[in-house]
Amino acid sequence: MVSTDLGIDDVRAAARLLDGVAQRTPIHASRALTELVGVPVQLKCENLQRTGSFKIRGAYVRMARLSATEKPRGVVAASAGNHAQGVALAADLLGLSATVYMPVDAALPKIAATRGYGATVHLVGETLEEALDAARAAAESTGATLIHPFDHRDIVLGQATVGLEIVEQLPDVATIVVPVGGGGLAAGIALAATSVRPGIRVIGVQAERAAAYPRSLAEHHPVHAGELVTMADGIAVGLPGDVPFSIIQERCAGVVTVSEEDLSRALLLLAERSKLIVEPAGAAGVAALMSRPQDWEGPVVAVLSGGNIDPNVLFRVLRHGLASAGRYLQLRVRLSDRPGSLALLMARLAQSGANVMQVGHVRTGVGLAIDEVEIDVQAETKGPEHAAQVLEDLRADGFQILEDLRAGGFQILEA
Repeated sequence: MVSTDLGIDDVRAAARLLDGVAQRTPIHASRALTELVGVPVQLKCENLQRTGSFKIRGAYVRMARLSATEKPRGVVAASAGNHAQGVALAADLLGLSATVYMPVDAALPKIAATRGYGATVHLVGETLEEALDAARAAAESTGATLIHPFDHRDIVLGQATVGLEIVEQLPDVATIVVPVGGGGLAAGIALAATSVRPGIRVIGVQAERAAAYPRSLAEHHPVHAGELVTMADGIAVGLPGDVPFSIIQERCAGVVTVSEEDLSRALLLLAERSKLIVEPAGAAGVAALMSRPQDWEGPVVAVLSGGNIDPNVLFRVLRHGLASAGRYLQLRVRLSDRPGSLALLMARLAQSGANVMQVGHVRTGVGLAIDEVEIDVQAETKGPEHAAQVLEDLRADGFQILEDLRAGGFQILEA
């Protein structure tokens, strides 16, 4: 395993290098999370950082320290989006040429932003690892320097400045919850925070369907994730980096996982209650707090690592989050196929306070009589209790409910 002799003086040197480059992002109290968890919860808003994520910190420190021989050759990088933008902006600030390799399904806004900062973008491969292989090959053939997204001392030191800010902004912080992909951010925060206050617990969070760290920590060396299937593309990394893994193994209190449902509910809470737009990876820490509300020693800081989310993805995820929170009611009702039947159903839904958003007709199907029709309804409710009351009202009025789909798949069959 890689030996790391980094300390707080190295972190402070990186902070000086970033003065005037990276913003000192705010921390905001979250009343909703505080009430849920039972201890004070603050949000470290790296989604408000330049380029929309913490990545500018590590990228700039790494690139500013290139030698006079390396700088004219330019840099290459691989990224699903946030590191790409950090490298592109750092290159622009430092006067370097930058080429970035991104997976073919990278979010269009991230691709456009990277190009907007002046980098050349190539779309290669299905995963970050495949894009990284292409970047390594380009570095070898051109002499450019590969700026790894997480596996380098200077990258970790740049990200560590987030942890330094947290302990300065909230000196009594007890727990810091951090999204984890390759591990650069969590390693840096753990390095800085535990160097200043050894008692601070730093907990990493991964998407459960893209989680290499739990098994890697159990086996004491980096191990490939079994799958990479998650909406949180910013932390969908198949293999931990050697440098961050060594620090996380030594200084982090552990790494937990969250489901896709947890992530969608976290995004909804952040948008609705905190008025913050965060990408799925950036919401992983909040998802962990919400899914394990009794597990935290406070005060807690959840790091919102990024806010670069495709608006189309945001729309889909928020709708999914609303369904998971019981705010959408989807049902199929069998009616007599005669004038006025649909109007009666709509009127009853309105009386119950449900806001009908979509209606569909099914006129043919197994078990459906010639004089019957099935109506698919999607309605907005005020939550699980209201949804249950709407269904009770419909049944009391004699409506035949065939399917009730709530909370991301809960199903009742009554036909």
